[in-house]
Amino acid sequence: MSSALERLKELTSKISSYELARKENLRTLEALFNTLELGEKVGAFHDVFDFKAINLSGISLSEEEIGTIKEGKYLQIIGIKYDKEAKVKNRNISLAYYGRVEKVDADLRNMIVKFIIAWRFEKSFRTLEHYYTMLERLPKVED
Repeated sequence: MSSALERLKELTSKISSYELARKENLRTLEALFNTLELGEKVGAFHDVFDFKAINLSGISLSEEEIGTIKEGKYLQIIGIKYDKEAKVKNRNISLAYYGRVEKVDADLRNMIVKFIIAWRFEKSFRTLEHYYTMLERLPKVED
């Protein structure tokens, strides 16, 4: 019995820490959204989640090389929208252009990388909630 109680406490603690991290991430994300002046192309902050994905050119986002610049490339934040009615379903939209990556201030580059990762973190929660809701609408499967 104590083993089950310990697992429950551990799970509750983990869920609580995820929710705290999510709330803090959302605050950081909105601050970065405003600092990077993305509202000019996106509109309101909550509209940034209408994008299917947000990518970055000029800086690596891979786990092994995160934040590493790609010499000679241009730094740009790119939003990807999906339109099922359009002939071309995916549309890339430049949300911000900064010029040659090696000429962009290191602090600004770090803020941009932080924004992309923070956006993906929040987007993953929203995707999880979406699929959870979909599963709830389906009939239960008996064991």
